[in-house]
Amino acid sequence: MPSFLHSLASPARFNRIATRVLPWAWVLAAGLIGTGLVWALVFVPPDYQQGDTVRVMFIHVPSAWMAMFCYAVMAVLSASFLIWKHQLADLAARAAAPIGACFTAAALITGSLWGKPTWGTYWVWDARLTSVLVLFFLYLGHMALVSVFDDRERGGRAAAILAVVGAINLPIIKFSVDWWNTLHQPASVLRMDGPTIHSSMLWPLLIMALGFTAFFVAIHLVRIRSELTARRIEVLLRRQAALGAGPS
Repeated sequence: MPSFLHSLASPARFNRIATRVLPWAWVLAAGLIGTGLVWALVFVPPDYQQGDTVRVMFIHVPSAWMAMFCYAVMAVLSASFLIWKHQLADLAARAAAPIGACFTAAALITGSLWGKPTWGTYWVWDARLTSVLVLFFLYLGHMALVSVFDDRERGGRAAAILAVVGAINLPIIKFSVDWWNTLHQPASVLRMDGPTIHSSMLWPLLIMALGFTAFFVAIHLVRIRSELTARRIEVLLRRQAALGAGPS
């Protein structure tokens, strides 16, 4: 592992970096999400087919992107933990899981609300929706494995293995609309031949995606710091218990 990445695994160095990054992440998240929401709700014209229901897209699509992005981050961190045994990578993966689960739940819920007026149903068991639901269960499985073991190390390894193996679901989600015949529309932004969505909708959509990314960075840093604090408290309590159990 490069020395730079090794240095980032130091809790002290991480806290220094987080202290500098956090204010900027919060400001960016608030500014971008606020701008994107106003643009999407006020200035974007209704769709000629879907009308105003298309505005759900500005929450649904960035949430779906972030659900996959968070899992990719979690899988990379888990692989780092398994290969290099860096405890901070394990803590960061644990911290990312609930955030990714929330983004995935938001994507599923807003997708259902958008699907009812568009498809006439809240849910269909097509490839895209089912694979995103599997992603949600992978997040839940990761969080369960972290807490089910009395031995933190064993729980971390089991959760890390699940995260790495589960990453195979990410390309399935991405290409499911191309590989199978589904109700879900094909990609309209991340395409080899360029976006097919009109610029009046594309720009606020990208701004919302950047805002959600900044929000993830901020929340993730906060959660990692909380995990580090909880780990320190746990170590101190164990030391105190060991001293109290010693010979008087």
